[in-house]
Order: sequence, then structure tokens, then C-alpha cells
Amino acid sequence: MPGRIPAPHIEYAQLAPTLIVLGAAVVGVLIEAFLPRRSRYYAQLLLSVVALAAAFAAVIGLAAGGFGSAKAHIAAMGAIAVDGPALFLQGTILLVSLIAVFTFAERRLDPAAHGNRVDSFAAQAAAVPGGKAEQAAVKAGFTTTEVFPIVLFAIGGMLVFPAANDLLTLFIALEVFSLPLYILCALARRQRLLSQESAVKYFLLGAFSSAFLLFGVALLYGYAGTVTYSGIAEVISDGAKQIDPALAGTMGNDVLLLIGSALVVMGLLFKVGAVPFHMWTPDVYQGAPTPVTGFMAAATKVAAFGALLRLLYVVLPGLRWDWRPVMWGVAILTMLGGAIVAITQTDIKRMLAYSSIAHAGFILAGVIATSENGISSVLFYLGAYSFVTLGAFAVVTLVRDAGGEATQLSKWAGLGRRSPLVAAVFAIFLLAFAGIPLTSGFTGKFAVFKAAAESGAGWLVVVGVLSSAIAAFFYIRVIVLMFFNEPKAEGPTVAVPSPLTTTAIAFGVVVTLVLGLAPQYFLHLAGQASVFIR
Repeated sequence: MPGRIPAPHIEYAQLAPTLIVLGAAVVGVLIEAFLPRRSRYYAQLLLSVVALAAAFAAVIGLAAGGFGSAKAHIAAMGAIAVDGPALFLQGTILLVSLIAVFTFAERRLDPAAHGNRVDSFAAQAAAVPGGKAEQAAVKAGFTTTEVFPIVLFAIGGMLVFPAANDLLTLFIALEVFSLPLYILCALARRQRLLSQESAVKYFLLGAFSSAFLLFGVALLYGYAGTVTYSGIAEVISDGAKQIDPALAGTMGNDVLLLIGSALVVMGLLFKVGAVPFHMWTPDVYQGAPTPVTGFMAAATKVAAFGALLRLLYVVLPGLRWDWRPVMWGVAILTMLGGAIVAITQTDIKRMLAYSSIAHAGFILAGVIATSENGISSVLFYLGAYSFVTLGAFAVVTLVRDAGGEATQLSKWAGLGRRSPLVAAVFAIFLLAFAGIPLTSGFTGKFAVFKAAAESGAGWLVVVGVLSSAIAAFFYIRVIVLMFFNEPKAEGPTVAVPSPLTTTAIAFGVVVTLVLGLAPQYFLHLAGQASVFIR
């Protein structure tokens, strides 16, 4: 009948992983509203673990059902792609997030406050740091259990981000996972002012990057008359066949295409921490609660690189000769900038932040390859890197002094003699970051450099190897500091964690060694998942 609005056709089964996580986040908000305070921690932890495990099982079910290959299609009326890269990245994000939630829930590292176990988050987030309200909240044993639904909302946005198939869905997913991260960065129990400063910096710079991305979306719509990835790609390759009268004056204008593409890519490069959009990374990583830092460093990179891959390979393959030289420059600056500046750092969290910037450059080498091998190498690298990063930051939470976490590098001197096991585990993660053989880092770097070399980017590989050698210096320096320096009498101690953090660290070690010693199955899995649906 004329005038009737057609009902949307939504494939709920294919969107199950995202819907499970977002549904659990809503239930988490209700738990905060209706459950007694003493019961919230256990209820939220159980809900988060069950939801993430169920969502991961849903991803496995979709992949087993062929939605990563033969049945790959565009769902939700063109908004979401269900294909190999989307499912691989969603599975990685969910598994990383499940391990990260264990570090969020850790309550044995800080000494008990007034007889109550406490975690890494502020007793009352809305209280003025050091004020009477905060002192009363600490004395009463309050904990900010809202972090669990907040992180679930962030994970929900991250699941949509690499699967978005139009620019508006991409922007909405970006905001859905960015806003919770801004809040989480401000919730540190100790050094609250530094934590709040990092959150404000992240928020302001993130707002600018979101504005650039949205302006780029508007320009691309003016160019193509559509925000769908396939529609923009079709106009780029074939020209505007059916001119929209309202956009007849702009459709097919290459100036709008080039500027709009540059702005959208700029917004995504901000999220991956690539030079010159990286300045937020060290300050935010240092000030945020360490469990949040580990989660951000691992999961956000996976989601952002997934979205960048889909944009460049699905929307802009026709502009390959325009964006490849620019990405060459960004990758070289990112690799060298992250590696060189990391040498000067005296704080372990800032050092790992610049390390993550250098690794963004290494991953960009695989992005530049513009081939299926390039996609599969990036997928494998993201999976390997995320667990190494999460494990490394989990170890950082264990080394403590009277002021909390001892992040000054000088305080880590002689740690190998005080606590050989913790130092050895951290050394494994550092060797993986450095790309030493028999670790996942070596396999990942070899894969991306091989793909880049095969695509004709030989000089980029030379710069990458040089950057890896520079980066190896500061990783080895920390290992030497831990094992070959005398421990200081007033040095930090290593806290004994609960099984939650122990599981997170152990999982990171196992993945690091398995992907280094026997990577073939996982490389094959990434290869099978390397075809985008268009």
C-alpha cells in the first residue's frame, strides 16, 4: 500500500555476537540500579564473562556455518558485513576482552582498605580526588563496579567497527566504543588527577579526530551520493551513472573524493596511534588504570586496523596509487618515531606506549601490501600482538611499592633476583615485542614484511627491519636491567595476584609461544579469513 513504511530486515542470528554483548551491557546497568552494592561485583563479573564467552561461541558458530567464506554477505540492510575478516577480528576482540575483564576484576594487588579488598578503580568516580566524599567511599569499601557494563559497551562498539559497511555505521561504532574508553581512563584509584588529565586529553583529541572523520564522511557523500562502501567504490571505478539531482553539482568531483578520503583515514589513523596522530598515546597509557591501558592497547588496535583495512580494500582500491605513497610515509614515520622515542623513556608504561606506536607502523607495512597475503598477515599480527600486549600490562600491575604500581624503569633493577618467574614472563613478552625467533612477534613481523616485499615495498621492509633493530635495544635493556643489575634495598615488591590475573598472564605466555613455535594453523586460518565481501 502507498505510504506504508517497510519494516527493516535484520539478520539477528548473524549479528548475535554484538547483540549478546550490548544486551549484557544493558543488563549490567540494571544490576547497578537494582542489586545491593555488596552483590554487584560478583554479578557483574559473572555476567561479563558469560556474555563474552557466549559471543565468542557465536562467532565460532558463524564461522563454522560458512559465513566467513561461502555464505559471507551484507547484513542489517547493508550496514554490517558478515565475512571472514569481520569474524576473525570479532573473535580476536572477544577473546582479548574476556582476558582483559580478568585484570579488571583483580582485587588482591592493593592492600585492603578498612578491611575491604579493592581493585584498580576509584572508590567513587564522581567524588573530588582527595575530598571528604572520596575518603568516606574508601572507608565504606565502595568499588566502581560500573566499569563492567562500561567496558561491555566499548566492546560492542569495537565489534561493529571492523564490520561496518557504510560510513555512518562506522562513525556510530567509533563513538560507541570511544566514549566508554574516555570514562574508563579517568577511573584510576591511585594518582586520580593524572588519570583524569589523561582522560581529558584523550577526549579532546578524540573529539577532533571524530570531527575530521565525520567531515570526511560528508565530503564522500557529496562525491558519491551514498555512504555505503560498495556505492562509493562503484562511483570511484565507473563514475556516476545515475546522478542524484540534489548532488549533480558535486558527484564525481575528485577534490571531494581525495579530501574526504584523507579525513576519514586520518580519523582511523588516530585510533591506531600512527604518527603524526600519536601524541595522545603515551599520556593516556601512563595515566589510565593499567588494566584499561592493556585493554585499549590490545582491543582498540584490532578494531581500528580492521576498519582501516576494510576502508582501503573495499572502498578505495581504485585510489590505490593515491593513498599508497601517503601510507608509505606514515608507516616509515610511525616505525622510526615509535622506536627512537621509546629509547628515551624512563617509565615502563610510556615505553610500552611508544612500542605500540612502532608496532602500528609494522602493521601498516602489511596494510600497504594491497594483497590477500597482506590482509592475512595483518590479521595474524593483530591476534599475536594483542595477547602479548595484554600480558605485558598485566605483569606491570604486579610490581608495586608504597605508592602503587612501580612504573619507573629504575625501580625494576634486579627484579629477576627478587622474583625470577615474573621477570622471566615479562622477558618473554619483551622478546616477542622485539620479534625474536620462536615467539609470536617474529612470526607476525615476518608475515607482514614478506607481504610488503612481495608487493614491491622492499625499501619499506628495510626501514621496518632497521626500526626493529632499534626497538630491540630498549627491550633488551629492560631485560638486562632486571637480570643483571643489583636490586635496591628499597625496591618494589611483586604482589601475589589472584587466579584472575594469573590466568591472563599465563594465557598471554601460551599464545606467545604457540604462535611462535607452531604458527602454521593460525596463519592458515588468517589466510582463509582474508577475503572481504564487496
